[in-house]
Amino acid sequence: MRLKLFFALMIGTLISTQICNSQEEILYKKVDTTQLFLEVHYPPNMKSTETYPAMVFFFGGGWVGGKRSQFLHQAQYFAKRGIVCFLADYRTSKINGTTPFESLKDAKSAIRFIRKNATKFNIDGNKLIASGGSAGGHLAAATALIEGYNDSADDASIDCIPNALVLFNPVVDNGPGGYGYERIGDEYKSFSPLHNIEKDAPPTILFLGTKDHLVPVVTAEYYKIVMEKVESRCDLKLYEGEGHGFFNYANLKAYKNTVSEADQFLVSLGYLNKEPVINID
Repeated sequence: MRLKLFFALMIGTLISTQICNSQEEILYKKVDTTQLFLEVHYPPNMKSTETYPAMVFFFGGGWVGGKRSQFLHQAQYFAKRGIVCFLADYRTSKINGTTPFESLKDAKSAIRFIRKNATKFNIDGNKLIASGGSAGGHLAAATALIEGYNDSADDASIDCIPNALVLFNPVVDNGPGGYGYERIGDEYKSFSPLHNIEKDAPPTILFLGTKDHLVPVVTAEYYKIVMEKVESRCDLKLYEGEGHGFFNYANLKAYKNTVSEADQFLVSLGYLNKEPVINID
């Protein structure tokens, strides 16, 4: 009887460990009746005595809609590479009747929540990467570059600025002629990442298709120029003939290429060990 009980406890422990080391869903913010979650993907065989880099992904969708599952495959890959990855919910106009400004508030809240709970997640709060595509790419960049649009319920003493950025066709220009100006208006001066790049901006890699109908190549090239003018690194990777959203998993070749490029970028920053890239699936 005691032997059976011992094995039952051991199996329960193993199951619990596997769950902890695979993924979980955590409530990070509640606004009235709206609940926002982080889906956490852990590296296999994590050691409690070590800390790991963190990477948070913000989905695209024009601040109108979208699902956090957009970057599921990227998160699964980088978790295997040793990064604790987070897929973040945030409020959108279609679901929550909100503006892009609330979306940014939520993105900042997500990063603050991750840093506040660094010990729980076994992460290094000084190796936090923000990533996203399209409007999600805007949110990732804006958490680093935009000073305002902080939720009043947040602990402002916790820094929301990520240490590095991995941006997939981000809508970084919200000014006249840029994406979203009809909703942003004159607030673009304090909301548009391109218009708020300053010294010490985090090192960035930016992926863009040359046939993107929302983000012109010249915009990305100018973003790189401004970043380098303030002495910040900006690696611009152009994909010939590709359109908006080319990096998504459905376009397997581009997905693998962008993930591989992002991997090499993070190796160069010292966030990942330099070793052969694991199979990207």
